[in-house]
Amino acid sequence: MSDPAVPPGMTMAGLTARIAAPPLHFPSPRGWGVAFAVSLLLLGLFAVSVAVLLLDGIGVWGENIPVNWAFDILAYVWWVGIAHAGTLISALLLLLGQAWRNSLNRFAEAMTVFAVLCAGLYPVLHLGRPWFAYWMIPLPSTLGVYPQFRSPLGWDLWAVLTYLIVSILFFYVGLIPDLATMRDKAGTRRARTLYGLAALGWRGSALHWLRWRRLYRLLAMIGVPLVVSVSSEVSLLLAAGQIPGWHSTIFPVYFVIGAIFSGFALVTMIAVVVRTMLTVEPLVTDAHLEHLARLLLATGLMTLYCYAAEVFDQLWSGDRFEVQTLGDRLSGPYAWSYWGALLFNFVPLQGLWWRRVRTSPVALFIIGLCAVVGMWMERFMLLITGLYRDFQPSSEGRFSPTIWDWGLFLGTIGVFLVPFLLFLRFVPSISIAEEKEVLDG
Repeated sequence: MSDPAVPPGMTMAGLTARIAAPPLHFPSPRGWGVAFAVSLLLLGLFAVSVAVLLLDGIGVWGENIPVNWAFDILAYVWWVGIAHAGTLISALLLLLGQAWRNSLNRFAEAMTVFAVLCAGLYPVLHLGRPWFAYWMIPLPSTLGVYPQFRSPLGWDLWAVLTYLIVSILFFYVGLIPDLATMRDKAGTRRARTLYGLAALGWRGSALHWLRWRRLYRLLAMIGVPLVVSVSSEVSLLLAAGQIPGWHSTIFPVYFVIGAIFSGFALVTMIAVVVRTMLTVEPLVTDAHLEHLARLLLATGLMTLYCYAAEVFDQLWSGDRFEVQTLGDRLSGPYAWSYWGALLFNFVPLQGLWWRRVRTSPVALFIIGLCAVVGMWMERFMLLITGLYRDFQPSSEGRFSPTIWDWGLFLGTIGVFLVPFLLFLRFVPSISIAEEKEVLDG
């Protein structure tokens, strides 16, 4: 497979014009408008769901004792997982010197930022009184009361906040040279002013480039270990407890691999959409899609191995409650989530062994969508089957999501899509500066 880093025959001027054209003269205004309208409807659904939640309390959700973690934590873990692939594609491949990342890293970084925002909303809303969320911060107070640092709520705060700050900085710092390019090419004074303010006075001097490269690599070095630490923290929300099916040392690895798999699935879907909507096929080529497909196949097989290791761990433990939980997952009332996760995650994935499938945009989009749905089912399976039946027969209780569970979850998809579509519309979705650097040799 040829290296897709530099499109053959592309000049510096042609490269800049190709990437800078969509924000200035968008090639698919009708398609973008339809997608944005649907996203605004979902965002409105989110606003209504939050309003109902604040007025009536979290009792509008279907969760109750014993299933007191349901769609809220499920969606939190799902969104955090999706956010990880953007950091890995951009930061890790930058540190490894893989030039082909330059056609993918920008929208992968944007995906990370908006997915972390969606994830961070859920722990706050789950508080019941989100206006007191600042109580989780160890601020000096007249009563001298500090947060309980053994509480998962405190872990969530620091994990998500740290990851969000680093992701925003990494995304924005990478944008600065391109924002200056947009400033110089903008046709109106208002556009030049807005892009100029965002570019922070960038003039492309040697000193600017030196400081930019140092800061960009420093943030990349911080971001890569954060991928592991944040997913490990999320897994410990479960593994640190005594609930059957959760209390396992395999969970940190299990969650990290699963998160990367779901994130690569969404990046693959976005790459297909971006190259079609923005007509950038010469830059996001079949070779790029094949790279993503191979990463998706590799992480999917790692996730399948984690599934097998978890089953072995439960059987080998000899704990009858662990074995009972495994039986519930295989044949209990929520068995559809376990078998659905296996079906959606791993059956379509096997098509990626063939190059024709790896380079087919339609096939890749469908496989990525199946993986995203399958990982949602996996989160449902892990949470619900661990909580609805534990040590006491008297504590068994089923969970059924309400309309407001679904409304809030679908609404967060709008929270993700609205800023992401605005990003595609007004910001270069591929790094001009880094592509030109590779082209320059």
